[in-house]
Amino acid sequence: NGTFVNGCRIETTVRLQFDDLLQIADIPLRVRRHGAEVRQQTMAEDVYGQAIALVQFDKLMSERQVTPFYQPVIDINSREVLGYEGLGRSRLVGITTPAAMFRAAASLNLEIQLSRMLRWEGIKGGDAFPDEPHLFVNTHPAELDDPGLKKSLQAIRAANPTRQLTLEIHEGAVTNEGMMVELRAVLNDLDITMAYDDFGSGRARLSELVKVRPEYLKFDISLIHNIHIANEQHQQLVASLVKMVTELGIIPLAEGVECEEESETCQQLGFQLGQGYHYGRPAPAPNVSELDEA
Repeated sequence: NGTFVNGCRIETTVRLQFDDLLQIADIPLRVRRHGAEVRQQTMAEDVYGQAIALVQFDKLMSERQVTPFYQPVIDINSREVLGYEGLGRSRLVGITTPAAMFRAAASLNLEIQLSRMLRWEGIKGGDAFPDEPHLFVNTHPAELDDPGLKKSLQAIRAANPTRQLTLEIHEGAVTNEGMMVELRAVLNDLDITMAYDDFGSGRARLSELVKVRPEYLKFDISLIHNIHIANEQHQQLVASLVKMVTELGIIPLAEGVECEEESETCQQLGFQLGQGYHYGRPAPAPNVSELDEA
């Protein structure tokens, strides 16, 4: 079945380095230095688990073994489904979730390649819907400094000339104004809208909202969770942010809505869109219609 070093099949002699991942058929091995200190068994098991994940990651990328899942984005007032966010899943042991996939990708410096593959497969999987729904697709922060992002988006638009698309960017990655201005211009040319994701989870910089305005602002779950029982100051803060965003012509979206009480409070605070388990859990495209009735 071949021999791989760090996910690459070897054809000639390769000198192994410390911490390299060696795969012989289905057996993963991690290159370590022998020392006098005896490692604890739990650490050895963690290393083995990481090695398995990296072997599986090679299979994920080479065979594109990702299953696109979709979570509905709804109009909070009418409860109408306005679109879906594409989310990647796999059935490979150790890397079933995006977080696990990106941990493995980080070990091999392949976060950009993984992000592009997940985005492409998510849009491609959208063809299973009976119509062409609005799709929200994600980026990895590392992509924003990579010139290949523009080409990736151009290829997506060429293959999907009529689909409504929104590119989500983590708010913590929006730090380079010049880069964001360029990306905004690219998206305008391709008729792709933009969303800032996880707003309020970290270094939320309101200045970017004015300088490079997205069409959508997704408020992080940390601001939304249990908002119906939050103190008055918290609710006033969120309401003020929603009001400011709306006045800027940006559509506020509440992420992580998990119950009707949270949904009703978000509606009262001025949110226009919502997303979360209360409206529908992520599911493959053929099953999404079942969630709409939930």
